[in-house]
Formats: sequence, structure tokens, C-alpha cells
Amino acid sequence: MNLIPLPAFQDNYLWLLQDGHRALVVDPGDADPVHAGLRQAAAQLEAILVTHHHADHTGGVASLRESTGAAVFAPVREAVPEPATRVAHGDTVRVLGLSFQVIAVPGHTAGHIAYYCPDAGGLPLLFCGDTLFSGGCGRLFEGTPAQMLASLDTLSALPGATRVCCAHEYTLSNLRFACAVEPDNTDLQHYLRHCEQRRAADQPTLPSTLAQERLINPFLRTREATVVRAAHAYNGADPADEVAVFAAIREWKNNFR
Repeated sequence: MNLIPLPAFQDNYLWLLQDGHRALVVDPGDADPVHAGLRQAAAQLEAILVTHHHADHTGGVASLRESTGAAVFAPVREAVPEPATRVAHGDTVRVLGLSFQVIAVPGHTAGHIAYYCPDAGGLPLLFCGDTLFSGGCGRLFEGTPAQMLASLDTLSALPGATRVCCAHEYTLSNLRFACAVEPDNTDLQHYLRHCEQRRAADQPTLPSTLAQERLINPFLRTREATVVRAAHAYNGADPADEVAVFAAIREWKNNFR
């Protein structure tokens, strides 16, 4: 299995997974990079997986479906171009000989889902859309802090070796914020230098792994004493209130420059 991040727009990644002959794509906001990736891989598109309704994740769906005949899988609660097979938490999507578990992860949008495969070429694989980023998480456009915290808890409980395929190259800005939250986190400092080197070489920082994210991502670390103290210092968040701590860190990130 070959996993390929296709850059699109300013900072999106459309994820192409192909086995040499067949392929799937995740969140194709633009059809053109997908067509180029398919030509380079000499692969036929069999499936389109959609995590949520935002245009930079769905803009190329109709065109790709019409030109390739690919099946479209989309969240049951999100407005996505029809026709599509609607899937919800607990469902399984089978494509390319793989089984993807559908996980509900509301927060960024009300009906956001993720796709998790326990074994894709020997390692677990997660397509998480805009819920989890390397060093960060999505903004809460339609959900609540409690929903997003629960969604991130669900993803964080997956195996540490899981490859985290986020939909945006936000890593450096996320890590700079994370350093403001946990300035003494040496794992974070090392990872920031690594990612800076990757971007300087025009290479993606993704995929990350869940093991890495648990060490450096403040939104997966809101129960750590260092993050709790930082949230309290930011806006007086009650250290005993997990949701209040998470909400404080998210608000801080919204306003961080």
C-alpha cells in the first residue's frame, strides 16, 4: 500500500492510498491533484472517503465520481454531493481489500467522522479530516468543547503506531503554540526542530503517529499537570474541570499569534 499526500489549495492534503492498480482518496476538495496522482500511480480510483462537509474537502467529489465511477462514502449527518453511501459510527467501509472502521468525531462539524484501518500494509491508519492535526485540533465551528474532547479521547485511545493523516499542513504553527503551552516539553522541542527541517526541505510533516501526538499535542494532553496549569494561568480555568481546561486551550489557540 502506498500512502501519498497530495497538496491542494494553500495547505490541504488530499490523501491517496493505492495498491499499484486501485486507489482511494480522502477529502478531495479539488479533483485536479487527484487525477494527476492517479496518472502518476497508473491506478484506478475505486472509492472516495469524505470526513465532513466543508468545501475544501468535498469540492472535487462530484467531478471525480463522474469521471472515474468511484463509490463515495460520506457522513450520514453532513451535506455532501449525492449520490453517496452514508455511513455512521460503528459502520465498516471495505475498499482495496481493507476494512475501515467509521468513528464519529463531532466537534469541528456536527457530523464529522474519521476512518480507521487497523492494518493497512502492516500498520494502523487513521484519516481524521480536520478533527486532529499534528500538534493541534480543529476549530469548533459546530460542536462543543465537550464533544471535541470526547472525540479526541476516542482517537487518542487508538494504537500508538497509528499513522495520523490530517487534512492540513498546520504543524509548524500548531507546534509554536504548543511551545507556549508547554515551554519545557523536550519532546515537543525536538519534534518542532524535526518538522522545521522537513518543511525547509519542502517535505510534508505528515503523517504523524498517535504515539508522537500524545507526547507533543496540547489537545491530547489537557489532563497533564503542565497543560492544566497553563490553562488556569490563561483564563482561570478550573483545574478540576476537564472540559473547562480543554476549552481554555482551544480559546487560547484561536487567539494565538
